[in-house]
Amino acid sequence: MNQHDFTLREVEVTRYITPLREGGSMPAIVSCSDDFLYVLKFKGAGQGRKALVAEVIGAAITRLVGLRIPELVIADLNEDFARAEADEEIQDLIKFSVGINLGMHYLKGAITFDRNVTKISAEEANKVVWLDAFLMNVDRTVRNTNMLIWQKELWMIDNGAALYFHHSWDNWQEMALKPFVQIKDHVLLPEADNVTDVNTKMKSILTERVFESILGSIPDEWLTDEAMNLSANDSRKVYVQFLMNRINHSDNFINQVAHARENLI
Repeated sequence: MNQHDFTLREVEVTRYITPLREGGSMPAIVSCSDDFLYVLKFKGAGQGRKALVAEVIGAAITRLVGLRIPELVIADLNEDFARAEADEEIQDLIKFSVGINLGMHYLKGAITFDRNVTKISAEEANKVVWLDAFLMNVDRTVRNTNMLIWQKELWMIDNGAALYFHHSWDNWQEMALKPFVQIKDHVLLPEADNVTDVNTKMKSILTERVFESILGSIPDEWLTDEAMNLSANDSRKVYVQFLMNRINHSDNFINQVAHARENLI
């Protein structure tokens, strides 16, 4: 997926290699029909399809901000992998995830970003902090940075905890206008000295048509919410309106970033 192409390629999982037990959702490294390795994010994991939706939206906007993120693909998982798996927990996870899941290109040899070891530019820090304040991503802290260094460059991963309003759909209109108070815990907040310039640029890029294109790339299956009686298209409209409200009232979270930085001093 290039910067302005929100179409996800489709591949088939050909081999389950190993689980990644660091995260609660237990993704796995797999090989696929295009002969590449991917980190497979299962729709049957704890946060389910909602996390996959957040990943796709987050990846598209990450690229539009001008940051690096591995390619995402739709990965089809066959039920045969469950029968071949000895671990009962993994076996159940695969059974609940048969069909289309999300793969993220595996960056072999990448290391976890550590701000005490690797210094990044203020420009990158501003982009990352703006991105996570906009997407309401609670999972980019010192404890769990969800960033990698690969080939001496910063790469973003794991946006699954973003856009958490969609787990209940309660008061989503109000949530869109809220500042993001958790930004105070962001690992790059001390380096982010000018998110306002990023915000000005992104307000000219993130249009309703862009959001509609991003949501159009997400499979209907991941967007349908039977519990809330929402069709895929209903969900798309909510996401687009949420993101439009958020960008149109971005001063709310930009001011919160400034306030959080003041409290660091």
